[in-house]
Amino acid sequence: MKHVIAFVFFVYNLPVFVSAQTIDPPKEKPVITGAERMEVYLPMLKGKAVALFANHTSQVNGIHLADTLLKRGIRIVKIFGPEHGFRGTAGAGEKVSNQTDSATGIPVLSLYGDRKKPKPEDLKDVDVIVFDIQDVGARFYTYISSLQYILEAALENHKPLMILDRPNPNGFYVDGPVLDRTFSSFVGMQPIPVVHGMTIGEYAMMLAGEKWLSQKANEIHAYNITTEPSVDTPFHMQVIKCKNYTHDTKYKLPVAPSPNLKDMGAIYLYPSTCFFEGTVLSEGRGTAMPFRIFGHPDLPKHLYRFTPRANAGAKTGKLFNQTCYGWKIDGQADELLASLQHKINLSYIIEAYTLFPDKEKFFLPNLFFDKLAGNSLLRKQISEGLTVGEIRDSWKPGLLTFMNIRKKYLLYPDFTISKP
Repeated sequence: MKHVIAFVFFVYNLPVFVSAQTIDPPKEKPVITGAERMEVYLPMLKGKAVALFANHTSQVNGIHLADTLLKRGIRIVKIFGPEHGFRGTAGAGEKVSNQTDSATGIPVLSLYGDRKKPKPEDLKDVDVIVFDIQDVGARFYTYISSLQYILEAALENHKPLMILDRPNPNGFYVDGPVLDRTFSSFVGMQPIPVVHGMTIGEYAMMLAGEKWLSQKANEIHAYNITTEPSVDTPFHMQVIKCKNYTHDTKYKLPVAPSPNLKDMGAIYLYPSTCFFEGTVLSEGRGTAMPFRIFGHPDLPKHLYRFTPRANAGAKTGKLFNQTCYGWKIDGQADELLASLQHKINLSYIIEAYTLFPDKEKFFLPNLFFDKLAGNSLLRKQISEGLTVGEIRDSWKPGLLTFMNIRKKYLLYPDFTISKP
C-alpha cells in the first residue's frame, strides 16, 4: 500500500500546503532473536558444561534450542523448566515434577512448585547457565520471577549467566499500578507496573542494577554488558541482544507461550483480563478462548453463554461444567491492539463487578486479586465505584518513577508513543 505524505507549514496558525509526494513505506527488517545469533554466543559455550533454562518457546528457526545446541556439539548437562514445564504442556499452576526429557535424555529439574530456585548442588557440575524463554511482558506472567531466581542462583554460585534475549510482544507501552512490595509473590516480585515494556534481557539488567536480588547476589556488580560479546571476555551476566528490534516493534510470536495464551489477541488482552483470576469469575480457562472469555453463572442471562470444561491446557479451573454468562472478546489481533490504545482496559473488570449481584463475593477470599494488582488499592477503587480515569490518575506517580528507572537499562530504542 502506498501512503501520501503531505508537508505542511503553519503561518499564524493557518495551514499552508507546500508539496506532496507518493512513496512506498519502508520495509521493516525481520527481527532476529538472541537465540538465532549463534555466531555470537556458540564460541562462548564450546567445551563448557551448560545448564539450560528453557521451554517450548526456546526455538531457533523452528527447532528447539536444546536440539540445536546438541547438534552443534554443545554439552547440555541439565535443563531447568518453568511453569508449564520444559515442553510447555502443563496447565497453569499445575505441579511439574523432575523428569528426564524423552527427546534428548537430559535430566529436567522443575523450578515451579515447591522449589523455584536452583540449589548450589544443582550447579556444581555446570560451567555456564543459558536462559532462553519467550515472555509476554506482564508482571504476573511468572517467567520473569523465574528469571530472578535463576539470576540470583548464578551470581551466588559464581556461575556465568547468558540470556538469549527475545522481543516483548507487549513491549510498546508501559501501564498499570506499580507493585507495592508488601504484596510481593511469585506473580509479582518487584516494584514494576503490570505492563513493564522491557525484554527479558533488559529486565535482568534492572534486577541486578537496582540491587533487587538476594543480599549475596547484590554484592556482585553484574548489570553491565559488552556490546560485542567475546570468548575472551569473562562475564557474570551476558545478554545476547536481538537485532532489528525496537520498542515500537509489534512482534508476533511464532509459538504460543503457554497453553492458555493461544493467539496474539489473547496476549494483547492478557494484561487486562488476567485480573479475573483474582475473582470468582471464569477467565475462560477450559474454553477455546482463554482470556478472551470471562463470566459467571450469576451474571445476567442475556450475556454471552459458555461452559468451561477440562482440557489439555486446563485440567482444573473455576466453574468447570457450569453454564456461565459474560463476555466474549472477538476480533483479530491488530483490531484488538488498536482498540486497547496501548493501555490496560479496566472497563472489563469494572463492568463485571457492576453487574455481579453479590459484590461481597466478587473477589476471591484469599485476595489473590491484590497479588495480581500489586496492591489492595485497585480492589478498593473498584468496590467504591471510581471511574477508569480516576483509577488511572492514581497510577501516574508510580509510572513516572518506574519510567525513570527503566530508561537506564534499555538495550533497544524506546517507543515513541503512548508514554504515561
